[in-house]
Amino acid sequence: MKNSLETKLGIFVIFVVLAAWAIIETLGGMESFLGGYRVSALFNTVQDLKAGSSVKMAGVEIGRVEKIALANNKANVTMKLHSDAIVKTDSKAAVKFTGLMGQNFISIDFGSADAPKAVDGAVLTTEDQPDLNAIMAKLDSAATGIENFGKSFTGDRIDNLIGPLTDFIKQNSSHIGGAISNMENISGQIASGQGTIGKLIYTDSLYNSALVTVTNLQDAVTEVRGVVSGITNGQGTIGKLVTDDTLYTATTASMTNLSQVLLKINQGQGTIGKLVNDQEFYKNAKLSLQKLDKMADGLEDQGPLSVIGIMANNLF
Repeated sequence: MKNSLETKLGIFVIFVVLAAWAIIETLGGMESFLGGYRVSALFNTVQDLKAGSSVKMAGVEIGRVEKIALANNKANVTMKLHSDAIVKTDSKAAVKFTGLMGQNFISIDFGSADAPKAVDGAVLTTEDQPDLNAIMAKLDSAATGIENFGKSFTGDRIDNLIGPLTDFIKQNSSHIGGAISNMENISGQIASGQGTIGKLIYTDSLYNSALVTVTNLQDAVTEVRGVVSGITNGQGTIGKLVTDDTLYTATTASMTNLSQVLLKINQGQGTIGKLVNDQEFYKNAKLSLQKLDKMADGLEDQGPLSVIGIMANNLF
């Protein structure tokens, strides 16, 4: 009787321990009773993530998923992290999986070195991962497409595609053979250095001519560089004209003097200025020309003495 009671009591204790362990794991493991802090993150989809799933950083577990709820058309995941886990405010959280058949977990990166540590209640930014189901669906669709493509080349479809090509080859076999023969002849002539293309390939004349031309161009460029360098250094006539300020100074002085002379002429100063601006001189010159014109008209029918008299009368 005693043994029976002890046995029942032991079995009861074992069941209580198992039940307590199951409840603790459901609530998030021992982390629910240990110290730490909570952070949350909003995901477009958490896939098969569950409460109690691991939260890892660089593959090391730093906490557990405590709660998953819907908020603002997204999945709000609350995580209970160890008190010694250092998560930065700019760290990113992502839902990942350990394998094709493994359990999903949340991976958090280290964030920036100079970013402050996240405190209790902080909200982390998220990074969406490709959905495994969507990837498998695309792979299944691609496999179906490949299978349909293979089926299209079976049976009558192959005959329909190859048949016209076979008929065309049979009908033009002589022409195709002649074309192949001509191509063999042409390639043989080129290989033996015959014709323009053969000579271009096997004769060094074109190469030598091109080499000489390039060499001459290089020499010409070198000479031009020497001339330009000499001009820059003030050598030669052009160099002196370009670099010496004497010509510039003399030209400036000459232009200044010319400007002053033209100004005096416009103002009527000097002989040329009076000739240009004095209207009296213009009238006298015009009157003298008119007298000479009359005198020339009177000389046509007069003798030498008469000519002298007429000139004296017209001039005075």
